[in-house]
Order: sequence, then structure tokens, then C-alpha cells
Amino acid sequence: MTGKRVKGKYRKYRIAGAGLVGAGLIAGSLAAAGAFAGESSDKAAVGHVDAAQTIVCPSVQGKLPEVPARAQNEVTRNLQLLDKQLGEANGRLARSQGEGGPNFVRNAILGPLESKRTAALNRIETAIGRVATKPEGLEKFAPCSLSGEGGAGETPGGPGDAGGAGATAAGAAPTVNCPDVAGKVPSDIPAAARDGVSRELTNLDKEITEANDRLARSQGEGGPNFIPNAILNPLKNKRKSVIGRIEIDIRREGGTPPAGLVELAECQLSS
Repeated sequence: MTGKRVKGKYRKYRIAGAGLVGAGLIAGSLAAAGAFAGESSDKAAVGHVDAAQTIVCPSVQGKLPEVPARAQNEVTRNLQLLDKQLGEANGRLARSQGEGGPNFVRNAILGPLESKRTAALNRIETAIGRVATKPEGLEKFAPCSLSGEGGAGETPGGPGDAGGAGATAAGAAPTVNCPDVAGKVPSDIPAAARDGVSRELTNLDKEITEANDRLARSQGEGGPNFIPNAILNPLKNKRKSVIGRIEIDIRREGGTPPAGLVELAECQLSS
């Protein structure tokens, strides 16, 4: 009889465990695990992640002052890093459906994400502070939350972001309008320089395409300085580098590059 009771208990345990696994895989509900373990439903609910939930973080770009040219590259790298960190955290969230306990999302995803964002925001402050007045308090944009929870997280381009890219959210995306460089390159440049110049002119076209794609994807993001800081200024710096290489290619082969090419680096938004 004892053996049968032990066997019965073993069977019951296995069935309950299988039910939990099924609930975790199918419904992604940690509340079921909490209830089985004797936890209160309120406590278990802290770890529950609905399949439709994502992580939302406060928008940073629209809160920055105008970024000096000498700090632009470093600021841009860290803004892109913030986007990458958020994407990785949402990927982790999607893969973790049904994992952990009531504090899993907070401890394993939101907490580490906040630490990474704090470091990136500090680097942005430092980069600007080297050449201009250092912005303070960007760390307040580090905490993120699950969608629907409220609190620190807000959808980029949400309430509080006015003007700039956010103002174009309801209409078609703007495009960049850049001065023509190819038309200013004379046809009589040395033959040995033509291939290199042609490649660099292709790069200019590619950079414009990438900037326009970024504009289309960023509808509703940031604030009044988002487009200058995140798109136009980085594009200007890239174009300067390409134009500089065009001039070098022409000089290397004994030619004289046209004057004023670098003045064609700056682009504007189409009206």
C-alpha cells in the first residue's frame, strides 16, 4: 500500500509539473507557477509577461541640446547603442516567455538594461561636455518598463516630444535634399582617378538613401533636435569624408580638384 501511495504521489507530481510546463509554453503565464507554489496572485503577476508586451524606454534624442560637430560621432554611436540595447532586451523578453519567477523580468532584463543605458547616457554627457556645456541628468532616461505598466517607460515620440521629427508623424516622411557633387566634378580628371571618384560618388548616393530610410523609420521619434542630431549632422560628416577622398584621389593622380567641394556636404530636409 505504501508503495502504491508513493507511486500515486509521483504520478500526481508529474502531471502537475507537465501542466505547468504547458501553461508556461502556451500561455507564457508565470501566474500559474506562482499559484502552484503557493504564491499570491499579486506577487506572481509581477513576473507575468503577456505575449504582446514589449519594453518601452524614454526618448532621449529630443531631450539633448544641439550637439557640437566635434562630439557628433560619439553621441551618434551611443544613441545607436541605446537602440541596439533596447532591441536586444525586447528579443530577450520574447525568448523568455514562461521563464523565471515573479521578479524575473525586472532582475534579468529591465535592471541590466537600465545599467547599460545609464553608461551610454553618461558617455553622451561626457562627449558633449568636452567641447561645450555638459548636459546633466540624462540618467533619468535610463529606466524602462513593460508596455502597459506606465512609469518610466514611454513610447519614443510619445507625449512630451513636440516639433522636429515628431511633427511629421501624421504625414509622409520628409527626405534629405543634398547638393549635387557629381555635377561639380570635371570630366577631365586624370583617367587613373576616375574609378576611385566613381566609387565615392556611389557612396554619396548610398548615404542619402540610408538617411532617407532612417527618416522613414523614425516617424514620430524624438523632439526638435532629433533629425539634426541623429540624421542630418551624421550625414554631413559622412559626406565630408567622402568628398575629402574624392579630392585626394584627384590630387594623387596629378589633377586639381574643383574648389569648394566640401561646401556641398551639408544637406537639408525637403520642404
